[in-house]
Amino acid sequence: MNDIIYKTTKEHVNWQEVSDILRRSGLSNHTKEEQETIFTNSYAVVFVYHGERLIGVGRALSDGVCQAAIYNIALEEEFQGNGVGRKLITLLLDQVKGQNVILYTHPRTVALYEKMGFRRSKTAMCIFNGSEESRAFMEEEGFMLPESYRFVDEYGREDMKRS
Repeated sequence: MNDIIYKTTKEHVNWQEVSDILRRSGLSNHTKEEQETIFTNSYAVVFVYHGERLIGVGRALSDGVCQAAIYNIALEEEFQGNGVGRKLITLLLDQVKGQNVILYTHPRTVALYEKMGFRRSKTAMCIFNGSEESRAFMEEEGFMLPESYRFVDEYGREDMKRS
C-alpha cells in the first residue's frame, strides 16, 4: 500500500475523525474534545492516513525512560491484514525504544501481538471504573478475568488467598 502515510505528530489532526474511528472500533466513546486531550497528553502517537482519510490511530504513555503503555490501537477494517497495523505498532515502539512496554488489546488480537514479540503477562492488574454493564462486557469479551480468578498453579498457595 504505497499511498499510506504515517504521522507521529499531534499537529493538524481532525479530532472528530479520531473520535469516530475509535468509536467504530469499539474502543472509546469519548468526544472529539476528550480525544484531543487524550492524544495531546500522550507521549507518543501515530496517525495513519490513506490519502486525506484518517484510517488508523494509536498512542503510548511513557515516563520517557523505562516504562510505557500502548493504548487505542484502531485501524479501519478494510486496511487490516496487510501490514498497516504492524507498521503503526512499530512506529509507536520506535518512540519508546528501550523501555518496558505494556499493551492492552482485545483478546482476539493477542496472536498478532505475540508475532511482534509481545508476551502475555500473568500478573497484570487493573481497576476498571466503568458501569456494571461495561464491566460485565469486559469479562465476557475476555479483557478481564473474573473476580478472584486463580491460575491452576496458584491454587493452595498462601500468598494467593484473599484476606
